[in-house]
Amino acid sequence: MISKSKWNTKKLKRKSAGFATSLLRYVFLISVGYIVLYPIFSAISTAIKQDVAFYDVSLYWLPKYVTWENFKIAFESMDYAKAILRTMSLDVVSAVIEIIMCAIIAYGFARFEFKGKKIFEFLLMATIIIPIQVYLVSMVINFKSFDVVGILGLFNKITGIDLRPNLLNTNWAMYLPSLFGMGLRSGILIYIYIQFFRGFPKELEEAAYIDGAGPFRTFWSIAVPSSSVAILTVAVFAMVWHWNDCLLGLMYFTKDYPLAVQLSNLPSTLTVNNPFVGGAADVMKNSVVMAGCLLYIVPILIGYLCVQHRFIKSIDRVGITG
Repeated sequence: MISKSKWNTKKLKRKSAGFATSLLRYVFLISVGYIVLYPIFSAISTAIKQDVAFYDVSLYWLPKYVTWENFKIAFESMDYAKAILRTMSLDVVSAVIEIIMCAIIAYGFARFEFKGKKIFEFLLMATIIIPIQVYLVSMVINFKSFDVVGILGLFNKITGIDLRPNLLNTNWAMYLPSLFGMGLRSGILIYIYIQFFRGFPKELEEAAYIDGAGPFRTFWSIAVPSSSVAILTVAVFAMVWHWNDCLLGLMYFTKDYPLAVQLSNLPSTLTVNNPFVGGAADVMKNSVVMAGCLLYIVPILIGYLCVQHRFIKSIDRVGITG
């Protein structure tokens, strides 16, 4: 028999160990949360400061002198309304096309055997490993004089008539790569789809084949409706990557920039326009840039918050973690 004193001692040790474990867990989560949220808190604090607040060292996070004028200046300097519409028509549409086309390509890799499949799988992995900066200049040159397997170029050499269109400064420079599965990080999106389709029950597709459905009908009627988890994961990645892309916008366009490019140009725009009064231009420029950053992340952040619960649950079901 265990004496009452020994039983109380063991119970106290268990409670102490549980308390220590919970304390360490909360300390770890709070620390990680602070590291993640610190840039946002700092941006908010800086964006609402007046110039005199920067010289008041007694307070940092909650300034005494608050203004919303920085958001107005950032909104006007970035041409926010026009830029966000441009982003919707360019980046969001490109992301939607990429989501659809990557699913079709991945289904072919996961379900069918064809000649040269290993080679195409190797090329798929190459698109993931090789950074876009390696071949971006070649893509710009091709889009400047767009040609398909050299047919229009050959026609130009024979007749002297150049029919090759210039796709730069047009939406097609973004749409065409997405349409052919070569859009922004399409290789990763295809790989996510492949991992999901390989685990998809073949019995459902075989039943559709018995009922007379072909491969495309089976894909749209059976595979796609059952792939909401994978589609959601790919959609979040595609939307965020396209929204944050600045490099392609700078390389393909010289006007009508999307929001990411407008944000990157904001410091130089403020320097040229100089909307500040007095000698605090450099100080207030930082506040306006932070306000611009907040305006930039708000739409995509709201969209993510709407789907984040399902997105987190879907991560372990599409093969990303394993």
